Amino acid sequence: MSLDEAFMQQALALAREAAGLGEVPVGAVAVHDGKVIGVGFNRREIDRNPLAHAEIFALDAASKALGAWRLTGVTLYVTLEPCAMCAGALVQSRVTRLVFGTMDPKAGAVGSLYNLAEEPRHNHRLQVMSGVLADESRQMLKDFFERLREKKRDK
Repeated sequence: MSLDEAFMQQALALAREAAGLGEVPVGAVAVHDGKVIGVGFNRREIDRNPLAHAEIFALDAASKALGAWRLTGVTLYVTLEPCAMCAGALVQSRVTRLVFGTMDPKAGAVGSLYNLAEEPRHNHRLQVMSGVLADESRQMLKDFFERLREKKRDK
């Protein structure tokens, strides 16, 4: 197993935790110099906060761990392609690298609908690798939404 897969496994574990709490299963892990410095999972429903995305929590923890808002040298692992808000946060925080699992054709902003991470007009661009453990990420999301639809039918 590669390092990217190992850290993505950690992000998947966080996504499972989110699903167990009724949240959309997305997990994120921030890594610097081979060490995890921040983690997060979606908490929008629990916190009743539209900003409570996995990536935002992981970036916040990473900033605190490094004592800086510039996250140069940080790789963020996330199970789902970031939305526009989270992709913007990655650019603004100067994250060096993003590794994500599955594409998000409805809201993805790192290749699906937009590509904010490599936008040439920004003053910072980050390296992007997609498709790491994509099948596992995609299946977890699919299962979550199937269960949600079943609950709604049963009502």
